[in-house]
Amino acid sequence: MKKLIAATLVIAAAGASSAFALEPIKGSLNYGNSNEVHLTKAPAGSVFTHQFYDEQGNQVNELYKVQQGGTVDLVNRQVTDN
Repeated sequence: MKKLIAATLVIAAAGASSAFALEPIKGSLNYGNSNEVHLTKAPAGSVFTHQFYDEQGNQVNELYKVQQGGTVDLVNRQVTDN
C-alpha cells in the first residue's frame, strides 16, 4: 500500500511540474514556434540566459536549459519593472 501511495505522489508531482511550466512571451527565444531553437554545439544539461525588453519596457531575464537533441526549455523568468 505504501508503494502505491508513493508512486501516486511521484506521478502527481511530475504532472504538476508540467502544469506550472512557463509559457513563452513575445521576445522569448521559443515564442511562436518552440521548434525554431535548435542548438548543435551546446551540451545537454547546459543553461544560458536571454535578456530582452517586453512591450511595456520592462527588462526580462530568462533562463533556458538545453535538452537532448539540442532543443531548449524555458526554466525561469524574472521581470524587472521600469
